[in-house]
Amino acid sequence: MKISQIKKATGIIWSFEIFPPKPASDISVMEKTVAELAALKPDFISVTCSAGGSGNSRTAEIAGILKNKYGVEPLAHLTCINSDKTEIASELKKMEAAGIENVLALRGDRIPGAEKGVFSHAEELVRFIRSESSRFDISGACYPETHPESPSPEKDIEYLKRKVDAGVSRLVTQLFFDNEDYFDFVARCRKAGIDVPVQAGIMPLVKKSNIDRIISLSGAKIPNKVSRMISKYYDDPESLMQAGIAYATEQAFDLAAGGACGIHVYVMNNPFVAKAITANCSSIIG
Repeated sequence: MKISQIKKATGIIWSFEIFPPKPASDISVMEKTVAELAALKPDFISVTCSAGGSGNSRTAEIAGILKNKYGVEPLAHLTCINSDKTEIASELKKMEAAGIENVLALRGDRIPGAEKGVFSHAEELVRFIRSESSRFDISGACYPETHPESPSPEKDIEYLKRKVDAGVSRLVTQLFFDNEDYFDFVARCRKAGIDVPVQAGIMPLVKKSNIDRIISLSGAKIPNKVSRMISKYYDDPESLMQAGIAYATEQAFDLAAGGACGIHVYVMNNPFVAKAITANCSSIIG
């Protein structure tokens, strides 16, 4: 089923994001995680490219397991800046063979020495996917706080509009911690004529080992209340876990109250966190 066609009589779209194991890793550990997340009945689960930027080699594999073994619609990530057209076409064929219908088209992280020079922007990938197959429903990424390489918020929206016009049917945001950034971003999108759904992406800050990396990679603004939470519980794992879940829950309720069409939870392959937040938000999920 195409994700853009999901309609709910009540509640919001609810989804998770996971990352696949490294190419040489045993799939059985990942299957346990997939099974636990699938049991929560999300509307879909997105699968990133292989850990550490090592390519897309296991994305289609995990997405296929989600769909064909557990009955959960997958959203398979596909990056382009470090791939050529032959590699992208091959990955699309893998996805088609697994019955995958939904792709998140991304430029991907720059890896020095690995860029192939064929695709520079996700917009170009979207057009290529459209030229290769009509099967896929294409989602796109967006940045409520502006893409870190964009010269200005205005230019960022302009580039996003071009990506949507190229064939993106829905958007999923990068993580953020201040909901006002999301609401302001959606308003600017609508003013610019971007009328596709914009699903809010949130990441629970629940582990010390993840906090510094997440913040540095995302460049997300840290509100005072989140800064206080991190400072207070940084070396208290149990309290940090509970505080991070509580803040993500608060974010989700406020986003739903403000009219967000859906919430995408970056669960970092942690079923415990996914279960806790899903249980907390059951009344707004529908």
